[in-house]
Amino acid sequence: MDVEDRESPCDVASNRCGELGVHPSTDEDSEGQETFKDDEPALPPDLEWLEELYEWVEDDDGDGDPLVAADDGKKRSYAATARMFKLRRNLDQLDCFHQQKEHDVLKAREELKLCRQDIESLVEQRDDLEEEIERQKAADNSVAVFRLRAQHKHLCQKLQSEEELEGHINTELQQQELELTEVEVELGRFSSLRQEVQEEERVFQVLKAQKAATRLQQERKASQNLQRKMQHLRDKQAAMLKNEEAECQRKIEAAQASRKIAAKHLKETIKRMQQKEAEKEQQNRELLEKRIQAVKSLKSNIAATQEILRVQQRRAKQHAQRKEQQQRQMRESLQAQGINGIKHMYQQKQLEEIQRKQEEFAERQKSKRVEIVAKILQEEQLVKSRKRQQARLPKPSTTDRFPSLGRAREKLLYDLDPSPPTAIEERPTILREFSDTSSSSAASSDVEDLEETTHRERDHQSLAESLAEPEFSGLWDQNCKKPLNEKTTLVQTEVKQQESAVASGKLNTPAKKVHRKELKGPPFISKPEIILFKDFEVGKMYKKKIVLTNISYITNHCKLLGVTNHLKDFLSINFDPPGSLSTGMSCDMQVVFQPMINEDLEGEVQFASAVGPFLVPIRCTIKKCDLEVDSQFIDFGLHVVGQTISRTVTLTNKGALATLFSLDTSTCLSPETSHVQMPSQVSANTCQEVSSHNITSDNQRSSASMGTRELQPKQDSQELSEVLQQGQPVAETSATGPEAVPEACVSTAVDAQMDQSHSESGDISLGNVREGEIGPFESIKLEVLFTPTIPGEAKLDFHIKFSNLTSKPIPIQVRGVAVNVPVWVVQPNIDLKICMFDRLYQDTIMVQSRASTALKLTFEVCPEMRKHMEVLPKTGFIQAQSSFNAQLKFLPRCSLSKDAKKFFDSDTGVLEVPMTVQVAGQVKPVQFTVQAVVTSSDLQFDSTEVDFGYCSIYQTVKSSVRLTNLSLLPQDFGFLGVPEFIEVQPNDGFGRLLPRETLEIDLIFGANKAKEYSFQLTCKSGINRDFILSCRAVGVRPPLELSHSLIQFGATAVGDHSTAILYLINHETSHNQSKQSVPPVVKDAMVSAVRRLFSFTPPKDSDISITPSAGGLLPGERCLVQVTFRPRLLDQEIKEEALRLLHRAKLLREKELERNRHAEQETKKEVPVETSKGKKASVIPNSSKQQTTNDPQTYQPDESPNPDDIRPGSEQYEEARASLLYSFTRRYSEYTVPCFVSDEISPEDDRQEQPAWSPFNTLYLKLQCPAVQPPLVVISNNGHNIIDFHQVAVGEKVIKKFIVQNISKESLDLRSSVLDIHGAFSLLNALRCIRPGEQHTLVLAFSPCLEKKYCETLEVRSQKMTLEMTLRGEGVVPAVTCSHPGGLLDFGFVLEKESTSQVLKLQNSSAVAVDFRVQLASLSPCRPQGRADRVASLLGSYTASQVQPAVGTQNYSGLSVFSVVPAEGSIAPGQSQDITVAFQPDHPSVNYSDRLTIELMNKSKVCVMDLKGAASSHNMYLYGGDLLPEPFESLLPPLITSQPQSTESEVMEKPTIPVLVSLRASYSAGTITPAVRELQVGCIRSTLPSKKSGEFLWDNVASLQQLGFSVEPSKGTVEAGHKHTITVTWTPHSGYLPYEVVQMCVPLTLKGDETTIYNVTLMALVSTAAD
Repeated sequence: MDVEDRESPCDVASNRCGELGVHPSTDEDSEGQETFKDDEPALPPDLEWLEELYEWVEDDDGDGDPLVAADDGKKRSYAATARMFKLRRNLDQLDCFHQQKEHDVLKAREELKLCRQDIESLVEQRDDLEEEIERQKAADNSVAVFRLRAQHKHLCQKLQSEEELEGHINTELQQQELELTEVEVELGRFSSLRQEVQEEERVFQVLKAQKAATRLQQERKASQNLQRKMQHLRDKQAAMLKNEEAECQRKIEAAQASRKIAAKHLKETIKRMQQKEAEKEQQNRELLEKRIQAVKSLKSNIAATQEILRVQQRRAKQHAQRKEQQQRQMRESLQAQGINGIKHMYQQKQLEEIQRKQEEFAERQKSKRVEIVAKILQEEQLVKSRKRQQARLPKPSTTDRFPSLGRAREKLLYDLDPSPPTAIEERPTILREFSDTSSSSAASSDVEDLEETTHRERDHQSLAESLAEPEFSGLWDQNCKKPLNEKTTLVQTEVKQQESAVASGKLNTPAKKVHRKELKGPPFISKPEIILFKDFEVGKMYKKKIVLTNISYITNHCKLLGVTNHLKDFLSINFDPPGSLSTGMSCDMQVVFQPMINEDLEGEVQFASAVGPFLVPIRCTIKKCDLEVDSQFIDFGLHVVGQTISRTVTLTNKGALATLFSLDTSTCLSPETSHVQMPSQVSANTCQEVSSHNITSDNQRSSASMGTRELQPKQDSQELSEVLQQGQPVAETSATGPEAVPEACVSTAVDAQMDQSHSESGDISLGNVREGEIGPFESIKLEVLFTPTIPGEAKLDFHIKFSNLTSKPIPIQVRGVAVNVPVWVVQPNIDLKICMFDRLYQDTIMVQSRASTALKLTFEVCPEMRKHMEVLPKTGFIQAQSSFNAQLKFLPRCSLSKDAKKFFDSDTGVLEVPMTVQVAGQVKPVQFTVQAVVTSSDLQFDSTEVDFGYCSIYQTVKSSVRLTNLSLLPQDFGFLGVPEFIEVQPNDGFGRLLPRETLEIDLIFGANKAKEYSFQLTCKSGINRDFILSCRAVGVRPPLELSHSLIQFGATAVGDHSTAILYLINHETSHNQSKQSVPPVVKDAMVSAVRRLFSFTPPKDSDISITPSAGGLLPGERCLVQVTFRPRLLDQEIKEEALRLLHRAKLLREKELERNRHAEQETKKEVPVETSKGKKASVIPNSSKQQTTNDPQTYQPDESPNPDDIRPGSEQYEEARASLLYSFTRRYSEYTVPCFVSDEISPEDDRQEQPAWSPFNTLYLKLQCPAVQPPLVVISNNGHNIIDFHQVAVGEKVIKKFIVQNISKESLDLRSSVLDIHGAFSLLNALRCIRPGEQHTLVLAFSPCLEKKYCETLEVRSQKMTLEMTLRGEGVVPAVTCSHPGGLLDFGFVLEKESTSQVLKLQNSSAVAVDFRVQLASLSPCRPQGRADRVASLLGSYTASQVQPAVGTQNYSGLSVFSVVPAEGSIAPGQSQDITVAFQPDHPSVNYSDRLTIELMNKSKVCVMDLKGAASSHNMYLYGGDLLPEPFESLLPPLITSQPQSTESEVMEKPTIPVLVSLRASYSAGTITPAVRELQVGCIRSTLPSKKSGEFLWDNVASLQQLGFSVEPSKGTVEAGHKHTITVTWTPHSGYLPYEVVQMCVPLTLKGDETTIYNVTLMALVSTAAD
């Protein structure tokens, strides 16, 4: 037996005195404590374990080596093992004691060391104080000395206490060292025992390992045996399953065979049913044809009746007009004779009324005689039908039969009502009763006889009594019913008014036309229409106020004529004639009624008006009784003999008169109630409906007017149509007309009398209340008791009589059936409601016995339900007149659908099981039924396994499953034992599912380690059922990590942005791991530490931007990621808003057009215009009406555009965008952005190879982005935040403005960001605070200085948002070229005071317009000062001699000799500009010059050219010599010329013009190169009439050749506008001296319009290369 009883190390306590205490656990097994030595004192109780050690050492010395014994016996006793553990415990305590002593010694030494250090510091302080005291004494500072002495004294005291503490600590240290030495001695003594214990422990561990190996081998053998048993069991189960499959196959084959047979019989049955249905359909079709024919005939009757009605109306109108005319003539004749016409006419009316009543009485007598004969005939036919019907029934005795017939005849004669309308009104109800009775009890032959009788009597009706409408209206004419009713009512009203007028002796005025408008009805209406005094009492006074209103079309008056004669004694009228009343005006009248007699009174109040007389009817009714019962038929149903059952009948008085009532059970009923007797075979519900219908129709008939006779046929037709809708045959219904009523009455009376003969039974009795008084508007409950004594049917017919003679008795019929069963089940239908499978349900079956002896009961359950249902006890005895309770147990199994197929419907779950109770001695068993709806209790998952896939330990993965309740009952559910790494939502996995409800469950998995997860979720239902859902996932650690996985942005305005910063970190550190692909399931240390690529993929078309979106990270690196949220309006939202605005504008336009049409119609209404005949004509023709009707089609607006047609930037688009901004409230959106991380990428891999992206390395960043309405919006630039200056030339400045508006409810303090001070953009105005609704304009300038694109962001900041404005522009260097390359622009020679010009073309090849400016140096204010003819160098090179100054000779007039047109302008992109430069000198000179500069607005120069020109007074000129300023001309030598022919006078007349031509020959390598110069002789083309050509001639050419000069040609001719070149060559002669200047002056004569002589001085020399 393994025993491990190691105790924790003991607690060792020590004090400053050195006393040590060791507290080991006490050992009760040891006995006989002894001391170490006899001379030593006894150990304390807490060191008893040392004594045990001594004992074991001594025992070991005597017993020998315990290891040898252990090896020999191969077993160890319990005592040896316990001894080993106790030794180990005591040795451990001794070691602990030794450690504690060592700790105490070390602690004491440390304390002693600290104490000595304190003493040394105190001694040093004391010495310092003593020295300080000596110094202060020497300084004679007594105060300091006293202070220092006090400190010295205190320090000495501290030093003394420290020395005492040192001695005490030293003593303690010595004591503790002594104790430590003693403990070490003891340890040395027990060293052998320690070795022994260690050896025993080693042997114990070996034995323990051997035992474990043995046990493992036994477990393996047991496992093998178990596996063999399981394999045997599986083989056995497989064999059984095979047998079951074979048996099931046999059953299936048998079932298929039986199913084929059943299908064959089923087809035959279906075929027979189809034949029957076809026959039935044919019958229905024939019946429908009959109905259609009947309806068509009724429709023709309706049309004929309507035509008759119109004829009668026309006749009535004509008759009324004739009578009115006769009355008017009679009244005029009487007034002419001086007789009171009103009185005479009244008397005449009275006589006519009396005569009419006599005629009506005679007609009634005749009609009653006819009705009596008809009823007698009907009675005979009914008696014959009764005889045929009762042929099969027991014949009643003659004494019972004939009196009933006699009473029926008396009842029939009494039922003949003196008022024919009442009889006619009662016919529809009696017709319905008779049709119901005949359909349930009479044969078809009886109905045919009744139809024949009815047809015969209908043929006897006269045309005068023809109906105003058909018997019933057809279904096709529902729309015409209301106009027909109105027309009929109008006819009735007119007939009634005529009859009232005849009775009162006056004639009503016919319909008149006032202002061409026909007036129908009385000219005044009264409110109320009928003056009604209801329930009056004799002797009291009643007053009513009546309001008369003029409804005629003219101003009318009202005059009171009087009231009916028989009301004059009771009525008095207070009426003041109001005079003339306009249309719509009213007057008041008070009627006072003081009755003297107790009877109903009717009459009218007569008035006269300008249009004619009119009447206001008066009706006075006395208090009456209106009695009714809630049911006239009481059915008690089946009851057992001996019970007492009660029912109540409620008698209600709806009238204002009280009456006495009594219950009469006599068999003879009064004739008055025969027409309300109920047939004996009709159920109680049908009887109640019919009786209530009769009562309602009676009330309607009692309040009907004189026109009820005409309206009655229509009621009959409506009831007949109801019968048609209920499926009654048309032939039967049409055969029973109003004339069939007498037969129905006779039939009902005879049935009632025959039933009364059998209703005398004592089982049904009345309650205690048999008579009494019922007050006005009261109800009394009458009780009827049924106490059956004999099995069978019991009947009782009684009626309620009243003391009021006007109230007819009310018959009541009572029926009940008594049964005699000794034992019955109190609850024959046991409903267990909704039950679940595999759940136990119980109910009690109560059996009642009326027997006088005890009976044995046996409860039987059908064999199919014995597995599921049980009754306990199965057998029992029920005592006499008592009950027996049995327990019903219902435990539905899942095999219920197979076991009880005929009782259980698997589709609906309804179970209905018949149960039987066998009673001893009773042939018929007691049956009862158990009902239940059995449903499943399953909760079903839509998937059996959930795979979360790869899940990062930094993220969570959500997966959804659908949980469905398959039960018909609600079920609670809950997920229990959910691991900590998964979360179930909603409601933490708990909830309730309604029947058939499906709930979506969210499973949120968050891995906490990188490993494989495979677990199960248990969903427990409310009935403790478990449903398992398997889940698996793989937790991975991505190589990269996000510092934050959730970013919650603040509320950001649309147009603003919010930025969040996070870090993407690569935590990998190892650079030398293997590059082999490692599965993601491995441990964290296996992830390769190499370079990783990442890529963020934000949602498309979202408001999120991430920078950088992709990149790479080396191990240990981290990357800053910036996430920006810029809420904006979606393009689709803007287009939808644009459509909505267009639709609203469309509606507004339609409304505006509608208002305009109405206004036009108002203005174009018909204006009454008097025509020649006095009639009014209409101004608007018919065409205008047609135009009005067609207006909606004319003004139909265009259809709304397609959303794709609305382009961004359009007007509709911008309006919709602004509308959304102004109405924007709040929008919240969430995004989940994946960050894909690649697999390892080593530097050695191919750079072009695409990296692999692992799905399990993906990180997810969740963003929560709320957007709000912007407080600041841009209302200019179409609402865009981008201001584009487009292309601007470098150096130019463009200014633009944009406007912002505050649309919030608070003031905004605007501030702006700082633009680049060295940039091209600048804000020119300051910002300010704007109040709600205000606007502010910002002025921006763009001035590029370089050719590049510029872009800056201007932030307009407020308290709630920052509005970013993007400023864009491009600096463009203008590319403008000139057609002249620059340099010298020579105009040549021009005659003075004439002009010439040249055109320069500037081409702009840039994309922007360029402004230019042309400047002349002569017109520049900063031109250089000095003489214009100064020459830089006289003896320069040939080219230098041609250099002219920037500004030369100018005109004497002060005007510039050169002019430019235009001086400035602008060149469009790709266009060109011509610049005209003109030269117009005003005096001769060859030094005209100027400098022309074309520069742009940015100060860049297109070209710079020198303008040069010369002017001459003659058309011939010489050009090409050196310049000769005046200061240098004096240096020339005297002219050497040979002109002997010239005279002095000629020279004086024509002065010569000096020209200097210098020639320089070059000497090199002993060779002299001749010098060559060219002169130009030209002829100026002029518009003036002059010589067209000129000549030139050199004089003394021979002398030139002597000096080495040669001139070619020496003479020639020059055409106008041309030049001729003269070449001058100098070749040094052989005797030329170096550096000698050779010169000679030669005249050159030019002949043109004048002759000009030029003195050309030729100067030559030779120069070397060094010169």
